[in-house]
Amino acid sequence: MSRLIALFLCVLATMALAEARIRRYKWDVKYEFKSPDCYKKLVIIINGRSPGPSILAQQSDVVVVEVTNGLVTENLAIHWHGIRQIGSPWSDGTEGVTQCPIFPGDTFTYRFVVDRPGTYLYHAHYGMQRAAGLYGSIQVSLPDGMAEPFAYDYDKSIILNDWYHKSTYEQAAGLSSIPFGWVGEPQSLLIQGRGKFNCSKLASPTLDPTACNATSSECLPYVLTVIPGKTYRLRISSMTALSALSFQIEGHNMTIVEADGHYVEPVVAQNLFIYSGETYSVLIKIDQEPSRNYWIMTNIVSRNATATTPPGLRVPPTGPPAGPIWNDVAPRLAQSLAIKARQGYIHTPPPKSDRAIVFLNTQNKIDGYFHWSVNNVSFTLPHTPYLIALKENLHHVFDQSPPPDRLRDFTNYDIYRVANNTNATSSNAIYRLKFNTTVDIILQNANTLTANTSETHPWHLHGHDFWVLGYGTGKFDADNDPKKYNLVNPIKKNTVAVHPYGWTALRFVADNPGVWVFHCHIEPHLYMGMGVVFEEGVERVGKLPSEIMGCGETKGFKRP
Repeated sequence: MSRLIALFLCVLATMALAEARIRRYKWDVKYEFKSPDCYKKLVIIINGRSPGPSILAQQSDVVVVEVTNGLVTENLAIHWHGIRQIGSPWSDGTEGVTQCPIFPGDTFTYRFVVDRPGTYLYHAHYGMQRAAGLYGSIQVSLPDGMAEPFAYDYDKSIILNDWYHKSTYEQAAGLSSIPFGWVGEPQSLLIQGRGKFNCSKLASPTLDPTACNATSSECLPYVLTVIPGKTYRLRISSMTALSALSFQIEGHNMTIVEADGHYVEPVVAQNLFIYSGETYSVLIKIDQEPSRNYWIMTNIVSRNATATTPPGLRVPPTGPPAGPIWNDVAPRLAQSLAIKARQGYIHTPPPKSDRAIVFLNTQNKIDGYFHWSVNNVSFTLPHTPYLIALKENLHHVFDQSPPPDRLRDFTNYDIYRVANNTNATSSNAIYRLKFNTTVDIILQNANTLTANTSETHPWHLHGHDFWVLGYGTGKFDADNDPKKYNLVNPIKKNTVAVHPYGWTALRFVADNPGVWVFHCHIEPHLYMGMGVVFEEGVERVGKLPSEIMGCGETKGFKRP
């Protein structure tokens, strides 16, 4: 089982929040050789760092980030994950959807309001660049004088990630080739940008002796230093490219209190199951023997990953605790079901929806190429971003025919077998939602092209939070399963998992004018077409800034 191990020691950690109402950041993005797991490779860095600088703000602040693309040969876009971009849909940072990319050498300024407190993320949203190291955390605190509904002494952000030695170019080439070349399992897991790869696995007479250095300071284990008797709020986020993870601290229970920026009715757990794109706050009481160290570790679940990482320096006296069984879905589903909105902070959903869309997640082949699809449609991006095309009436730049609200033969579809799916196709058509209506989305998982295999998919919605109405095993029953929806205290999230051979039901109100992508947050799955786009109230969007122009049919448009 793949795992990453870090250390838990005893010392003080503090975090100060600036008070300015406009938070300004200036970022230079470029490639640099780094060794986050001791293996040297090109990593995308922001101001010399990966993970990049944390954004610290208070609720209602304006965040201004001036981004210069120094990647030389690559375009760039940065998405502000969990920030709804109310009134600023062009700053969502999704190339092909809300903006043209930032070209090499160009500078682009993102401006947006952080309207809710909580734990959020940012990451690249161009190609598969997120997997190359371009990601970081956003921490939004309450206004002065307001308090969280739980008490803690110190606050710390931790980003979990998986790590590949191949470049994203190599990975993308394999995914787009015949024969198909899968990305495989990651070589390492990272905690806050640090891991430990076993360099002896690379032993070869032709190997560059500097390619893997187990003594590099860049891959020293992550150390969290704490004070006995204190309570720590750990903001745990996942930026994995592929892996679902379990996070635990040896000998310590954790209490889940926040999920994707929303307060949770407290849930005590030994393992936090977390999927790519999710953020949680957990409370840890430092109440164990203070004279020793404790393991912090992550394990891969939902995939049979066999790579391991050796322990680092100053290891605890015990061996690392065993992680959960990788293919045991029951405890992961149980945690999903246990996450409810906290009493006093419940926002009940509309009692019924105006439209229900069933998205069947399938893997299939189109003209010999492997794809992920939704209702047998594999998503592709147009050359002209949707937001610009719709505002400028460039209707010819993408398919105007509506994609299906459900698979035509969904009633007879067998989710447990390898389906033929001979009618699979690719399209850049989008879903047009009537403004201010209530929409239900049912995500249905099925078998892949490999027998007896169904994967976990974390789905992320831009521009919105949604209510998680329910989860189920097996095939969704449109007549009976909606009767079991939780309409009393469902949690609101922006990212949610659909478990193997199961379904997840969501509800949101289409009240944020713009164009928003909804997609699997696994990098190779999105690259292979696992996503859709929603348009709502785009006629209400104000004048678009010229900075987002310059590609596709907008090449002649004025751009600074």
